[in-house]
Amino acid sequence: MTTPTEIPPLNSLDYIPYLDENGKIPESLQGQIGVYAIFNQEKILQYVGYSRDIYLGLKQHFIRQNQGCYWLKIETITRPSRTILETIKAAWIAENGSIPLGNSQDEVLWNHPISVKPLMTDEEQIAYQQTDEIGQEKLLKQVSRRVEEQILAELKMRGLQEEIRFNPKLKSKGLLDLK
Repeated sequence: MTTPTEIPPLNSLDYIPYLDENGKIPESLQGQIGVYAIFNQEKILQYVGYSRDIYLGLKQHFIRQNQGCYWLKIETITRPSRTILETIKAAWIAENGSIPLGNSQDEVLWNHPISVKPLMTDEEQIAYQQTDEIGQEKLLKQVSRRVEEQILAELKMRGLQEEIRFNPKLKSKGLLDLK
């Protein structure tokens, strides 16, 4: 746990598996405030973020970018302080020597709901263009359900044993995000 004056170097922290032996994101992180670094299978830094609930943040990232989520390094703090969290995040990115893709060109993929519009088939795109607003919402819901099934299958293949529920209200807008 960090005090305001000490920032642990990223390379001094141990790697933690993203999923434990039971296929779950470490539940000990629920409600924990802190900074986390996410690494891919080869232990290459993909993203550095912070959250008031590390567990929820990690769950969102896993849903959005599971192929880049294999290892973690975490530093928790006792009280929320954006200044401390930002300082640790900046120090870890600087220590890395380059900005991870998840904090630069791929930032939207790591931090925003999944948009299903780019994942529409040619037929779906044509149908979307040729229908009214209500028809478009229905089509976006269908596409969202199809993409949701693909994501859930991918997560199952990765070994995730967590319950995943997407926000149903966002599907008609063509977005997938956790409830």
